Formats: sequence, structure tokens, C-alpha cells
Amino acid sequence: MGYHYRFGAADLLRCRFAVSPRWETQEAVRVLLRRSRQAYHLPWLSRIREAAAGLDLRPLWLLMPRAGHHPDLLSPPPLGPSVTFEEEMARVRAADPEAAREDLRRSLVCTPGALESDIGRRMLADPARAVRELADLTEAAWHALVAPHWPRLRALLEADILFHSRRLAAGGLAAMFDGLHPDLRWDGGGSTLTIERPGHHDREAGGQGLLLMPSAFVWPDVVGGYDPPWQPTLVYPARGIGALWTASDGPVPQALAGLLGRGRADVLCALREPASTTTLARRLGLAPSTVSAHLKALRAAGLLIPSRHGHQVLYERTPLAIALIGGTTAA
Repeated sequence: MGYHYRFGAADLLRCRFAVSPRWETQEAVRVLLRRSRQAYHLPWLSRIREAAAGLDLRPLWLLMPRAGHHPDLLSPPPLGPSVTFEEEMARVRAADPEAAREDLRRSLVCTPGALESDIGRRMLADPARAVRELADLTEAAWHALVAPHWPRLRALLEADILFHSRRLAAGGLAAMFDGLHPDLRWDGGGSTLTIERPGHHDREAGGQGLLLMPSAFVWPDVVGGYDPPWQPTLVYPARGIGALWTASDGPVPQALAGLLGRGRADVLCALREPASTTTLARRLGLAPSTVSAHLKALRAAGLLIPSRHGHQVLYERTPLAIALIGGTTAA
């Protein structure tokens, strides 16, 4: 039983991570549909209440069955690790109308009454217009619900990718999959990843590998999706969503600010996990050049260790910095 991804030799070399602002928008809309399950996001729901009231999200909700098919053409997997919302929506708008009609129909039949509803009938009568209107509504949802909070969300998702990339480097696929979600099972001997679900479904990765996407809004589920020819994709809850909507772990200790200066203390305390200059700048609302100067001074003082990951340089606290923060907090 379950949803099985079967890997060949080539697939093991083609697993990759990506961040999708379009996917986060879709899942934010789903949270509004089933908000009773989303205690973690209550602060966000409170902040966007007025903006959400101005949106008629029924056409999108009609394509979000509790179980069944979600239209792949409306949510194609991102082609790169860090695409923009605009790039993703350009692909949605380019969907073939006839393929979109079948995709929409497959989704509508999964929700009782959706196929016969006025909205459902209009979608199938003119799929080209349906794609345009659904894309317009998704863009409106992005600007109202997600874009104002995207720097915070993106920092969370990028930190999650860094964490799991390190697990992959240290322990291989078994270690990485083991930490993604309790419903996942990796069979190294059979090169099969299973999502524990009722029913049975097999998907051969077919040399495409697996796309892994962390999501803030998909919690508590893990979602496997996309039929051929799309790349097999797994969406899982990002680490740290419990603290996502809190401003910080707490105020910067006054003694630490007095010792290092407020700006450097803020940067050091914001490094709860390794992060880049741009991630810290977004997190703190500072100019990258300002953060870079603080990082340089903290590194010179022996409080930070830089490490290169691809094109990024990530900074993490040294044991001295950890002890310093702990000591000033206790004081």
C-alpha cells in the first residue's frame, strides 16, 4: 500500500531541491479553505484577514479536492532551484487549452458537485479563458496573501534546503528521506521511496530524478505528485514553521548589544542556523552591504565560520559565539 517512487541508477543522481512561490500561493489558498487544521498559521491568518476577504477564491477551491487530482498544468514543477513567481505564472499561462480542459475535468470530478456547478461548467466550456482567469486569481492571491511575507517564507524554505542538503551529503538518500516526514519510507535495496497512503500507486522516475520542495503551508501533509511527462515531485513541510510567524527567538541580550554593538549583535543572534548575507539582510530588513560589514567584523573576532555551498557563502556561529550568546542570555 502507498505511493511508490521507483528509482533507476540515473534517478539517484538527479534528485534536486527547489523553492516555488507559486506553490506556496496555492497552499496558502488551501489553508484558507481548511483553516481549522492550521494552528501554526493563526498569526498569518489574522494578518491577511482583510486582504483575503476581498478575493473570491471559489474557482481555485473547486480544484482542491480533499483526495484526488490537482491540475498539473496550473502548478507545473519549477524548472530551477529558485524561480520567480512571474516565471512560474508565465508557464501556467502558456498551457495548451485542450490539455487544460482534461486536466480541469480530472480535478473537478474529485469534488462532489464541482463538475455540475456553474463555475465548473464555465471552466470546461472555455478552457483558454479558464486558464487566464485562474492565473489572474492566483496572481491576486500572491499579491494579497503571500508576497508581503515572502522574504520571511523564502528564508525558512532556503534554511530547510540547506539543512537537508547537509544530511544528504553526510548520510546519503537514506538519511535525508528519514528526516523529511514520518510518512516516508526509503528502501535502499529496491531503490524505492514510499509515501504511506491508502491505496496503491506506482511511479517510475524514468531518469528524471525527484524534485523535493519544502513548503510552509503544506503541513502536516507530505504530497507526492505529477503524472508523466512532469518530473516526479515530493512536497514536504519545512522545518521551523512553529516559529515562522514570531518576530525572533527573543530580544537581543542588552549585554551582548553593549559588547558588540546593536547591529552586530542582531546579526549574530539572527544566525540560528547557517545563512547567507542576502538571507540575513531579508530577515533583518537591512541592506546587504550593512550585513556584509557586520559579518566581516564578527568573522574577524572569531565568532563566525564561513563555508561555500555552490555560489553562496553561508555563515554559522563558532562555539565561542554560541557560548557568548548563552552567557549573555543567562545574565
